[in-house]
Amino acid sequence: MADGCLLYYITDRAQFAGDEPTRRRLLLAKIVEAACAGVDYIQLREKDLRARELEQLAREAVLILRELRTENRELGTRLLINSRTDIAIAVGADGVHLRSDDVPPGEVRRVWALSGAGAPAREKPCIAVSCHDNGDVDRARSQGADFAVFAPVFEKKERPGTHPAGIAALHQACQAKIPVFALGGITLENADSCMKAGAAGIAAIRLFQENKIEDVVRALRAL
Repeated sequence: MADGCLLYYITDRAQFAGDEPTRRRLLLAKIVEAACAGVDYIQLREKDLRARELEQLAREAVLILRELRTENRELGTRLLINSRTDIAIAVGADGVHLRSDDVPPGEVRRVWALSGAGAPAREKPCIAVSCHDNGDVDRARSQGADFAVFAPVFEKKERPGTHPAGIAALHQACQAKIPVFALGGITLENADSCMKAGAAGIAAIRLFQENKIEDVVRALRAL
């Protein structure tokens, strides 16, 4: 992973045009693009899918990343499944992203260990937790999460009227002894303020999906 700004692409196939098969194809292509560009983490966040559909999509994503890792052993992108520890284990993903009110990270690690999941180099799951205030961040840290995703930092253009936490709140959250990623309304223009506030990295959906990821990565790595 990078020594500087870490990058977290969160998927949303609903943003792609076309029918369902087309959206899935475009999403998997974007996952390839993100991995090849050096994005550190990808969260498969397709919450509207039924469990079986999500599992199938996750299997395809895992297979793609494994093939890319075979071709390039330096590729370090990790795939996390939103909330569904069972699916993450079943498909051989690298970890999970938990809601702020989800099961504790420690419970995920216990279940993961009992399942015997993971390749030798990735026996321990990577666990991220969504956080909306300092209490959430402190709880994520104390419960053993690998990193917290603090949101929303800025107002989202697709959701006007939301109440963003702001840079000051992000700065406070970043005082906890756990890496904190900034999420919510992040653009190339305001990402630098997030890093200056102490964020370990940038998490986003549209920033990655609506742009050439290689260009986005290059700009963010330069912060």
